[in-house]
Amino acid sequence: MNPKFMDNPFDEFLNCTYERVTAEHIKVTVPVQPLFINSAGVFHGGIICSLADIAMCNLFELDENGQQSVVTVDLKTTFMKGARGDYLIGDAYLVKKGRTLNHTDCYIYNSAEELVAKVTGILANRE
Repeated sequence: MNPKFMDNPFDEFLNCTYERVTAEHIKVTVPVQPLFINSAGVFHGGIICSLADIAMCNLFELDENGQQSVVTVDLKTTFMKGARGDYLIGDAYLVKKGRTLNHTDCYIYNSAEELVAKVTGILANRE
């Protein structure tokens, strides 16, 4: 299990913090920032999708150059409720690792531990 995570300016902008639970399970937390709140008063859906993508891509070890070893080829997000709170947690799991394609799930929770979105992703191994 590789304890390192990607070094990415966008992730830093979001102020992500990471926790590797197991080799196939990771949690990424993003604190609320006024910029992330849409006109309806909830986290913008793009932030939720980005959080899930970050969490799912960080499930995989970095390549020999310290770069991400997968890229997202499919991302499906189902929003359960408006996301409010002090932070969001992306709780990502590896469902199936393949030779070229990997299947992942990510559950997005708010700071009240309510499920606000479910995201499924297919990630391709970089060559």
